[in-house]
Amino acid sequence: MQQESIYNLIPKEYVPPPKEPMYRSAYPNGLVPTASTFNNHTTSRPKVNNINGDFDLVKGPHTHKGQSHSLGKPKGSYKPDATMFRMKNTGTMGSNQLPEIQSFKYPQSCKAAVPKKDEKPIHGLKSNKNFIVTNAVENILSAPKQITEEKAWTEKKDYGKVPDYLTKIQSSINNEYEIIRNMHMNEAEERDKQKYLMTLEEVERLKLGLKKKWESVNKEYQSITHIRMIDTVGLKRKKEQCEKELALLEKDIEKLNKNYVFIDTQK
Repeated sequence: MQQESIYNLIPKEYVPPPKEPMYRSAYPNGLVPTASTFNNHTTSRPKVNNINGDFDLVKGPHTHKGQSHSLGKPKGSYKPDATMFRMKNTGTMGSNQLPEIQSFKYPQSCKAAVPKKDEKPIHGLKSNKNFIVTNAVENILSAPKQITEEKAWTEKKDYGKVPDYLTKIQSSINNEYEIIRNMHMNEAEERDKQKYLMTLEEVERLKLGLKKKWESVNKEYQSITHIRMIDTVGLKRKKEQCEKELALLEKDIEKLNKNYVFIDTQK
């Protein structure tokens, strides 16, 4: 700690401290980790590796690089092409026909024979043909290109007419619609036959019977409603049953008030 002094009032010049040299490890940067299983990639060594922390590992029977990492085609290019396969009727396995027997012939040589050592090449061959004049004469004497006239489609015999196949298709569709319409009509007639129209006398007789039934059920229901406390399960069920029967009878009587009443004979 500095003591108080008059000399300390004058600021001293700042001297930066010397920069330390950059740290450099004594071990190489490509050193594999010690006691790790990552060192055993594509090798036959089991478990961990490099227990002693060696710089250079002793290679086993396999190298540390995978196959085709530096040579050959890139990874994935050795996969077979799924589109290149034998198509139908392109091989001889599915047919009993053998290929035709052809007589063997030696291929004819397309190359010229090698000149002999005594033959001398021909020198000094020149052409006096003027290619520019020849090209101009050929173009002048050549026949002009014939322009094909476009067909007048509006002048055809069947232009604007409906094709025969469309007429046949339309007629078949109409026949199908007619068959379906007849089926629906027959089903409607069958349903009408199953219905029975009740006469007015039958309707009145049925109404009278339903009203009598309603009065008897209502009388029983009224006898239950005057009880102050319905504390038994039997009374509760009896009251609910009477309410259901009264609602059903009122609904049936309302249906009989229509002008025409039909009965389904199949039920």
